[in-house]
Amino acid sequence: MLRTLHIENYALIAKSDIVFEGGFVAITGETGAGKSILLGALGLLLGARADNGALYDMEKKCVIEATFDIGALDLQGFFEQNDWDYADTLLLRRELTPSGKNRAFVNDTPVALTALKDLGTRLVDIHSQHQTLTIANSDFQLGLLDGMPGKAEDGTEDGERARLAYGAAFHQYQAQKKRLEQLTEQDSKNKQDLDYNQFLYDELQKANLADGEQEQLEEEHELLSNTEEIKQVFEEVFALCDSDENGAYQALTAAKGQLAKIASCHKGIDELYNRMESSLIELRDILDETQRLNDRFDFSPQRHQEVEERLDLIYRLEKKHHVAAIADLLAIQDNLDKRLQSIGALDEEIRRTMEAVDKAFAEVQTLAERLTEIRERNARKIEMALMPTLTDLGMKEAQLRVKLEKASDYGPNGNDSVSFLFNANRGGQFRELSRVASGGEMSRLMLAIKSLVVQQKLLPTIIFDEIDSGVSGDTSVRVGCIMQQMASHMQVIAITHLPQIAARAAQHLFVYKNTEGERTESHIRLLSRQERLRQIAIMLSSDPPTEAALQTARELMGK
Repeated sequence: MLRTLHIENYALIAKSDIVFEGGFVAITGETGAGKSILLGALGLLLGARADNGALYDMEKKCVIEATFDIGALDLQGFFEQNDWDYADTLLLRRELTPSGKNRAFVNDTPVALTALKDLGTRLVDIHSQHQTLTIANSDFQLGLLDGMPGKAEDGTEDGERARLAYGAAFHQYQAQKKRLEQLTEQDSKNKQDLDYNQFLYDELQKANLADGEQEQLEEEHELLSNTEEIKQVFEEVFALCDSDENGAYQALTAAKGQLAKIASCHKGIDELYNRMESSLIELRDILDETQRLNDRFDFSPQRHQEVEERLDLIYRLEKKHHVAAIADLLAIQDNLDKRLQSIGALDEEIRRTMEAVDKAFAEVQTLAERLTEIRERNARKIEMALMPTLTDLGMKEAQLRVKLEKASDYGPNGNDSVSFLFNANRGGQFRELSRVASGGEMSRLMLAIKSLVVQQKLLPTIIFDEIDSGVSGDTSVRVGCIMQQMASHMQVIAITHLPQIAARAAQHLFVYKNTEGERTESHIRLLSRQERLRQIAIMLSSDPPTEAALQTARELMGK
C-alpha cells in the first residue's frame, strides 16, 4: 500500500508531500491542474524512463520518494533474489540530475532500473482509460483465465500453478529441441568433412611418423650429401700423418730415435723422451680411429635417395598442415582420429536427444491439456461472475463470452487461442470485443474484471486514471460503489472527474494550480470533510456551488 509520496522539482511541482490512507482515495481537480503529473512522478519511481526535460528548475535535481507498506505482499523471496534488505516498510527513491544522470534506490540501496521496474509491477497497478484496449489482448485474456484462483472439484491445481508447470516443461522441451538441432547440424557438418578428414588421417597414418625422426634423417642426409669431401679429407689425413716418407708418424718416430742416442749422456732427456713416446701412441690411436671411420663410411646411392624421399614426404606434410615438426603432425593425427571416432559417438547422442525431445513433448502435451481444462472451467466462471457486475454498471443486457480454440502449435502459454466475444444488447450477435465495444463499455468491462480479480486474490495498489470516461448518471454511482467495494481488499486510488465517484472515497485529494509572476505551480492538498462537500458540489454545478448542488453533495456523501 502506498503511504507517502514526496515530489521535488518535477514538471509543475516545486515540492509536494502527500500522505495516502488505505482504502479508497479520490484525486480530483480541473483539467490541466496537474493530476497526470502525479502519475508521471509515480511512474518514474516505479522504473519508467527518465526525461530531464521534465525538471521544474533545470539547475536543481529532481527527487521522487515514496514509502509503501508491503507486509501483506509476500515479497521476501523477491528481495532475497535481488540481495536487498527486506522490511515491511519499503522506501523507494529516484533522482534525476540536470546533466541527465539518474539513480534509483530501494531502502537506500542503489539498484538497476530494470530491477526497480520489476519491483514496481508488484507494488502498483496503474490503469488508464487508454489501457482498456488491453482487455482485447490475447495475452491479457489468457492471463485472466489463468489468474482465477481456487481448485476444481477434482482437486487439480489452479491456473497459475498449471501455467508455471507448463512453462517449465515447455522451456525444457525447447532446450532439448535446440540441443537436437545443434547436434544434427554438427553431425551434418561432420559427415560433410568425413571423407576429407579420413583422407588426412590415412595419409598421416600411412607416413608412420616417429618423433625425432626428422632430425636423424636430416643429419644422415647431410652426411650422404658430402661423401666426396669426406673421403678426400680422410685421404689427406692419412697422407699427412702416415706417409712412408714425410708422414707425421714417421717423423715423430725418427725424432724419438734421435733422442735415444743422447739419453745416456743427458739425464734431462728422459721426460721429453717419454712424452714423445706418449704422443706416438696417441697419434697411432688417432690414425686407427680415422681408418675405422673411413672403413665404416660406405656411400649408398639407394640410401641417399631413400632419405631424400622420406624428408620430402615429411616437409610436404608439415607445409600442408602449417607446422614445423613431426610432433605437431602426430598431434594433428591424434586429433583427426578423435574427430573421426566422435562421429560415431554423435549418432548415439542424437538418438538419446531425440528420445529426450519426444519425452519432453509428451509432457508438454499432457500439461497443455490440463491447462486447457482449467481455462475452460475458469472461462465459465468469469462469464457467470461478470454478469451481476455488468448489470450494476448499467449494462443489463450485456454478455461476455470467452471462446477457447486450439492454436496451430504449442507456445510458451500453451496451445490455446482465446478471444473475448461481446454482446451489448439482447438478441444481438457475439463479436470480437475490440470491434463492437465502445470506449465507455470497455472501461466498465475492465473495471468489472478488475473487481472480479481483486475478490479472488491479493493485488497491489491499483490506480484508475479517469477510467470512468464515458460514464455518467446512475452508472457513475455504481462505478463508485464498485471501487469502494474493491477498496475493502486493497488500496484503490482513482483520478476522476465524476462527483459520484469522488463522494465514495475515504480520502479526497485536490490538485490545483497557482500562478505567481511568470511561474505556474501545481499543488495537491487533502480536503477536509467540509471542503470535500463544497468541491463535490462544484463538480456537480459551478463555482460557487448552488444550494441544490450542496444538498446533492450531502446525499452523495451520505450526510
